[in-house]
Amino acid sequence: MTREKLLHAQNISIQFFKAIGENNLIIAGKAEEQLNYEVCDLAFKKFNIEEHWHKKIVRSGKNTLAIYPDNPPNRIIDKDDILFIDLGPIVKGYEADIGRTYVLGNNAQKRKLKRDVETAWYEIHAWYQQQTTLKASALFQYAVEKANAFGWEFGGEIAGHIVGKFPHEQPADPKSVALDIHPNNHNDMFLTDVDGNKRHWILELQFIDRENEIGAYFEQLL
Repeated sequence: MTREKLLHAQNISIQFFKAIGENNLIIAGKAEEQLNYEVCDLAFKKFNIEEHWHKKIVRSGKNTLAIYPDNPPNRIIDKDDILFIDLGPIVKGYEADIGRTYVLGNNAQKRKLKRDVETAWYEIHAWYQQQTTLKASALFQYAVEKANAFGWEFGGEIAGHIVGKFPHEQPADPKSVALDIHPNNHNDMFLTDVDGNKRHWILELQFIDRENEIGAYFEQLL
């Protein structure tokens, strides 16, 4: 039942992300902060999404190299830019976590980066579905290897985390990585929570080209 509700939250959120493009919100000359405001306003007005369980992220150009905890300076979107949006909408009390990359213009390198991170996500997802036991650290390493196989660097500190009914399960130690897909989390991802319930994981991929200062991002439920 929980997974169905999480999938519903995700499906609504995917519709919302499609509406971002359909409403032509991503344009050159607009500040990241302004786009962030407009995106969240659209979420509320068209999809009745009022709350987001994590900070709302819009990053463009060299800011796409930043990891989640960073707060890079507000940047103006360029005419041939790459950018990503990462939001955590709450839909009927359940968490989604969606990240998508957008490319303005026809820069081949940026379009390839966007395409590769999405293709890699689905390849990792297919591999994950075949597992019955899997350390989170092993999945993180597999994500790093995928990035390298496509010719990119893996840019994130983690490759995902759990979600659930808001607010989702938290580790007893706030500094613990036990509920993250982290290189130091050697726990089995198929372990149940303290109540015996199955955990539900988000896979988030950030591929970067550090030399050219561009990155791409794709994230959703495993």
